[in-house]
Amino acid sequence: MKWSEFLLPTLKEVPAEAEAASHILMLRAGLIRKLTAGVYSYLPCGLRVLRKIERIVREEMDRQGALEVLLPAIQPLDLWMKSGRFAALGEDMITFIDRHKKQNVLGPTHEEVITALVKQEIGSYRQMPVILYQIQTKFRDEARPRFGVMRSREFIMKDAYSFDVSWECLDRSYAKMYDAYCRIFQRCGLRFLAVEADTGVMGGDASHEFMVVAPNGEDRIVSCAACGYAASLEKAACLRREQAPAAQAAPVERPWEILPTPGKRAVEEVAAFLGITAADLIKTIMYSADGKPAAVIVRGDHEVNEAKLRRCLGARQLTLADEKMIVQATGAPVGFSGPVGLSAAVPIIADYALAAGGPWVTGANQADAHLRNVSLPRDVAITQWADVRYITPADCCPRCGKEIRLEQAIEVGHVFKLGTKYTESLQANFLDDAGRSAPMIMGCYGIGVTRIIAACLEQNHDAQGIIWPAEIAPFQALIMPLNPEDPASRATADSCYRQLQRQGIEILLDDRNVRAGVKFKDADLSGIPVQVIIGEKNLAQGNVEIKTRCSGERLLAPVSAAAARVQELLGME
Repeated sequence: MKWSEFLLPTLKEVPAEAEAASHILMLRAGLIRKLTAGVYSYLPCGLRVLRKIERIVREEMDRQGALEVLLPAIQPLDLWMKSGRFAALGEDMITFIDRHKKQNVLGPTHEEVITALVKQEIGSYRQMPVILYQIQTKFRDEARPRFGVMRSREFIMKDAYSFDVSWECLDRSYAKMYDAYCRIFQRCGLRFLAVEADTGVMGGDASHEFMVVAPNGEDRIVSCAACGYAASLEKAACLRREQAPAAQAAPVERPWEILPTPGKRAVEEVAAFLGITAADLIKTIMYSADGKPAAVIVRGDHEVNEAKLRRCLGARQLTLADEKMIVQATGAPVGFSGPVGLSAAVPIIADYALAAGGPWVTGANQADAHLRNVSLPRDVAITQWADVRYITPADCCPRCGKEIRLEQAIEVGHVFKLGTKYTESLQANFLDDAGRSAPMIMGCYGIGVTRIIAACLEQNHDAQGIIWPAEIAPFQALIMPLNPEDPASRATADSCYRQLQRQGIEILLDDRNVRAGVKFKDADLSGIPVQVIIGEKNLAQGNVEIKTRCSGERLLAPVSAAAARVQELLGME
């Protein structure tokens, strides 16, 4: 491909709309252009990268025996009502009413659709196991599209679904997909971690996220170098009550007393007013769990992990209680709730970290007042002790007790053991070897195909531009005659171009009649792995210069050996 015949519009300046490195580079290197918030067009170079990632995904899925399908993007809303997920996804769903007055969804994912399909086509244990996958555009009405294709409203995803006759068989399907994902991300040049994850609105019993560590990642992960423990922030366990370090000798317990705290609601305000630290306070946060009030208490310097709390309460829907529910449950305005004296009808979940320490300061369940010298469990009717907070850098590894590390990361893949969540609600049953009807056991496995590009660029760039891993680079080598009007330079470039093409190497020939400095900048910006630089001075000695983009190393090679050296550098000997 010749640059003069290719659409590759590079930008000198950093676009004002872009913050993340990957977004900046995708715009500057001519991979994408914005149409509207969270929606992008892929230009030819970006599409070449996208297709290469899709090819890798297909090869690894096919290697594991998965079968490719293509499912509709338009889905009837009633499927989502049957599965119970319409309310869970809420405003992220893009819905519309067609001319027949039917409500439809633009598919954000396809668990319901694939289950309905398999229900029609598979009825016997003899037809399983089966893994079906597709690569397709998904639609989500993101509240805050940002960082380019990292969080967009329209994106390409590979989603796969396994159907098995038992949990043991699901374990085998899950392992196949897990292994395939590791190979996919390795081939795409990503440095990643597979971490334990919360199942969220997808449901199911177990899941792993594949995370790429990067400063602009929207997720946070916890890892331990000592034992290899890794988990998403939502899933990461804190030390349990029985694991917590033994408390010092308990202080003499005094009866609690009411302290006036006029207008002091926030933890920081109360702590400063009373001359204590946030760790001396108990925060009481009221929730609505499936429409019923519940209280969770955590240390003042800790934050409630709603994913853990939802699992603890067994709630399908969990939201912060509104002002009306708080007043009804506590008798106090917002900001002064406390666990002492709450109605027995309100369950109180206490975080394990409160098992050590105290006495505590808590809200007094009356306006402008807090309680001092609150002792647990003496003064509080705790319904359940549980791990319901986010882990912090001050915590230890829950597995080995050593130091942990918290890092920003980008989720590029997620695998779930769904079990019967969808097959039961949609009545996707099969006949087992004894002729009995049972729900199929299901798993699902997603990869953000477009997000892989962003994650790759977050990890593979320098001040000059992109550094593409060889297997997903838009081109493998770039030929640059610095003066294309020089007959010898032009002839050498054309000869190298034809020879490398014959050897199956994807070549971009920069035949533009522009300054050498422009070519050098565009070459580094575009990130093509190997650059063949044809200058008149070196050519007079029978040589060309070859630069490796990743390392920046340069070497001189005879013109006759240039193609062989390019192959060698690309690992294609």
